[in-house]
Amino acid sequence: MSKKKQKKSGDTIAEKTTVPIKEEHGGDSTREHLHQFTVKFPPDNKEYTMTCDQPGTVLRALQSSDRYKELMFEDEKLVIQLGKADGEIIIATHFPCCCISEDESLLITCETKPVEEAQHQPNTMVDSSDECSVFYIDTVGGLNTKTKPLFLNSALKKFKYLCVYGEKGMTVQDALQRDGRFIDLLDNFKLSDNKNPERLTECSQIVDKLNGKTFKICLLKRKRDKTKGASDSHRRDKSDARVRASKSNGDTTAVLAVLKQRATSVAEVLANRDNSVNVDEVYEKLRNQFPDLKKLMDSRFPGDSYQRALELRKEDFVKIQKSFSEVHRVRQLVKLGESVCKVVVKGFGEGTGFVLFDNFILTNAHLFKDCVEEGRLKSETKVYALFNYEEPEPHIKYICYPVNVTLCRYDPDELDYAILEIDPEGQDPMPTQQIKVPPGLLKVFGPMPSDGEACIVGHPAGSVKQMDPTIIIEKEQRQQAVDDQLSPYKDTLFTLMSITHVLGEKGINKVMMGGKLVDKVVTYNTFMYHGASGSPVFDARCRVFGLHTAGFVFFEFPTQSVLELAQPLLTIFKDFVRWLKEHREDDMLQRVKEAAEENSYLQEVLNAIDTESPTFRDEPME
Repeated sequence: MSKKKQKKSGDTIAEKTTVPIKEEHGGDSTREHLHQFTVKFPPDNKEYTMTCDQPGTVLRALQSSDRYKELMFEDEKLVIQLGKADGEIIIATHFPCCCISEDESLLITCETKPVEEAQHQPNTMVDSSDECSVFYIDTVGGLNTKTKPLFLNSALKKFKYLCVYGEKGMTVQDALQRDGRFIDLLDNFKLSDNKNPERLTECSQIVDKLNGKTFKICLLKRKRDKTKGASDSHRRDKSDARVRASKSNGDTTAVLAVLKQRATSVAEVLANRDNSVNVDEVYEKLRNQFPDLKKLMDSRFPGDSYQRALELRKEDFVKIQKSFSEVHRVRQLVKLGESVCKVVVKGFGEGTGFVLFDNFILTNAHLFKDCVEEGRLKSETKVYALFNYEEPEPHIKYICYPVNVTLCRYDPDELDYAILEIDPEGQDPMPTQQIKVPPGLLKVFGPMPSDGEACIVGHPAGSVKQMDPTIIIEKEQRQQAVDDQLSPYKDTLFTLMSITHVLGEKGINKVMMGGKLVDKVVTYNTFMYHGASGSPVFDARCRVFGLHTAGFVFFEFPTQSVLELAQPLLTIFKDFVRWLKEHREDDMLQRVKEAAEENSYLQEVLNAIDTESPTFRDEPME
């Protein structure tokens, strides 16, 4: 088949010389299939010749190489670049080797996270490029894709095209779903031709005439109206009817078919079963379908590991009770908690914050991500801080202050904090005598502990102020803590696979051993979910060491999470002071230094920054 590459002068893909094609299945098939291509492996990038003498996939050809075996790559993390033009075209591991042109060049790299769902070798190999249609998907999406992820790993966006193939007669949707590099939820889309964007190909069309063409994925907006709910209900009713019919016939196969269509758990489908469905048979079929996953789950949860984990949690809970049940410590936390406030971004959301020093509040920057344009808060956006919000309505004893956003520093892998300034004159309700802003907590900042007890004070789900004693999960124990949380889903493989995928998309691997954030956050379990972002996290000595920032939620309703995390406040303090120095905010910097005078940890940070070379730059609010 002719192989296509992008011309350097434009966006079109030009055809190259063709490979000899086998006309019949008889005769010397090895000789008729025989062709070569070269492969470069990191880190030396020397070229290795691959001689392909039978139908197969690119991965199978690579696995025949001694050099590939030495490097011990993880197949699902491979990125295979086609051609010598850097950053242009990449193919899947199961791409048919017969579609690689004679003397073509491949460059192999590897990502830290999977870029492709684990693929089984096809049951029947494509033995002629005439059997396939090869087309190219632009990594820059088309209509309605700006905020929607398209790929399993965003690292693929470094390249211009994903090369996709489909056997003749296969639909576009089937080809993309089989590819493994696109997200599982990619459905109901169209392809727009790069040469003629007004020409659209629906996902239900066959691939036969797409050979050599380049496309952008365009997503269709889902209509949010009453008919949607009715449509979803109708589809569910139809599936439930099939389950009921299968129960009456004792048809286990039909139950599995419905499971696949609805992408739900075995437990949900079998919840209303009767004895005509053989549960053991259903589970056995699932285990046979996913042997590697079953092996992994058995290794994660051997024997009575879950029960032993529960016993350890009981021991931890006793420790927490002891630390945070002492009256003097509770009294101290309640006093410090007066500085905690509910943050309301009118029309956008709610969170938590606390007084940092003077009239300044510290909270999370992600509370404002939907109301910032070009680095500035939208002029019509109103932000308020509610103090003393400790009793449910109709008891209104809180004091509401309007606040202005002074600084937002947001980088999902580094920092997520905002500094707000209180307007004392805008106090509402206005008392006969103005109430002072509670004291700042900057003076009680402390280092991030690696283990031990902790307590969070905040406004989960926008509710009244609450406290949650917990225990820090050491970095070496995070994976085990997650496994323990997921243990109840061990036997419901579809659900477990879905949860694992969701957690991976949320970036949980970054905080695990080997991840880039493993030493930059502190982790724990808490009920402080939505609305508690920006809460202070105290240690057993009532020092504030963290800013409660995020959690890895896998069910939204009711909310269930496997792990929550906080940013270390000393890191935030260091960045804030550097920003003040670089932007010559001398007055505020002096106020910060005065608030930090009696805190040895903050003095160390200030002294270290004072010895740095000054680098001034003017930047907009991030």
